[in-house]
Amino acid sequence: MHISEGVLSGPVLISSAALAAVGTGIGLKKLDYDHIAKAGMLSAAFFVASLIHVPIGPSNAHLILNGLVGILLGWAAVPAILVALILHGVFFQFGGITTLGINTLIMALPAVSCYLIFGRLIHKSGRTAAIAAFSTGLLSVLLSGVIVGLALIFTEENFLEVSGLIIAAHIPVMIIEGIITAACVAFLRKVRPEMLPGFPG
Repeated sequence: MHISEGVLSGPVLISSAALAAVGTGIGLKKLDYDHIAKAGMLSAAFFVASLIHVPIGPSNAHLILNGLVGILLGWAAVPAILVALILHGVFFQFGGITTLGINTLIMALPAVSCYLIFGRLIHKSGRTAAIAAFSTGLLSVLLSGVIVGLALIFTEENFLEVSGLIIAAHIPVMIIEGIITAACVAFLRKVRPEMLPGFPG
């Protein structure tokens, strides 16, 4: 869901860059020294997953894993995702420097939102945790699509139809991301529960 340079208006780019900078500052402040390695690992996972593109209808879809990154890192997901997006832009020309703020917002805002909504629920019973984790994966992709749509619409109202197509094209990805996130959380609950923020134990 990278937005390329030259598509969005100046006000959208500037405001999103400011919000991304604030989020990055909060994320760095909340990133514990002991969790830097975990943040790097998840940033790398996000980076690799986003490189595999599959044509779906009028768009290309790919795994995002921002929900998983969010549920494991919380606010620290913002700088982790930012680093991966910088590497995307530098090495593969996905997105760009001027769109770095909006692309960070597209990926990181849903990640943090899902962490705030579902983070505590992954510590509940097995079924509740599974539903929360699946919802995290699904909703994070949906929210990313919505933010892409809003950015396009605020630039030009004629992008409304395109926004709807982008969201529709990512419905399969939403389901797959939900399954992957639920599987990862279930696995970590069994073998490395300390990787889940706030896990009792």
